[in-house]
Amino acid sequence: MSAQVAPARVVDQAANGGVLIKLIIFSLSLAIVPISMYFGSLKYVWNGNSTYAAMSAIFAANIVLVSYIIVSILEDRPAVATVDETKKSR
Repeated sequence: MSAQVAPARVVDQAANGGVLIKLIIFSLSLAIVPISMYFGSLKYVWNGNSTYAAMSAIFAANIVLVSYIIVSILEDRPAVATVDETKKSR
């Protein structure tokens, strides 16, 4: 039965549309944030040192990636909690 529940949950989330919007937002931010961090820190923070500016851009990209992972994990947790509650009520 769990094989049938997982595809149904994926279809429900896809129909919700929130998952796709979050993916688009994080994809755009993964492209925009590191580039803007590189050029912004190159000009205003590190005074032309491209090595430190590149490290700042890498740090920004990792922050966006980790935040996407955290949001996706937190998004999936309430669905698991509701399944456990329904099993206890039976």
